[in-house]
Amino acid sequence: MAEYFAIAVTRTCGSGGGSYIGRKLAADYGIDLYDRKLLRLASEDSGINEKIFAEADENTKKTFLYRASRKIYNGEMIPPEKGNFVSDENLFNYQAKVLRQLLEMESYVCVGRAADFVLRDKPRVLSVYLDAPYEFRVNREMGRQGIRRAEAEKYINRLDKYRGSYYTYHTGREWKRPDNYDLCLDTASLGLDNCVRLIEYYIEMKFAVPMPGDA
Repeated sequence: MAEYFAIAVTRTCGSGGGSYIGRKLAADYGIDLYDRKLLRLASEDSGINEKIFAEADENTKKTFLYRASRKIYNGEMIPPEKGNFVSDENLFNYQAKVLRQLLEMESYVCVGRAADFVLRDKPRVLSVYLDAPYEFRVNREMGRQGIRRAEAEKYINRLDKYRGSYYTYHTGREWKRPDNYDLCLDTASLGLDNCVRLIEYYIEMKFAVPMPGDA
């Protein structure tokens, strides 16, 4: 059986790395990128309508769900006959289940979804945390969205708070702790393409997977 690997990417809002770096790594290695695409696979596996997964993604950003308690992922699934079958906890469980199963069939990149925690017991997983100084992130969002500084700060603070709460709710860990990850990169000082190259060097050293383009 081929030895597949996964790259689990976590990013702060405005660091600019999640989508670009995820897509570039997937293209360089000729593997799939899973972010929102994961919702469709989880829907197919669970039988739960994909719209419910998508709506849960959006609705939880507007609620206080993740501030109240924790439902740390342990691999268990809630059966259909239970009233909380379509709870946020179980929607996360199915996404996690799909990520774990995919690694037995293919290599891939996953952005977000607490994939570093979900795959923590798998031997060929590289977890990457992408961040940048706050001022850089604010300026980037101002330019990207064409918004004022106050709006950019509000957007970044809200999305970072949501991602941190989501991560802690499902993992019991603090989102920004560097010891959760194999590799922590500053996208502002390195640049996005250099981050991609460094991740690929790391994969070559850790998993003996040749650099893309090498003979």
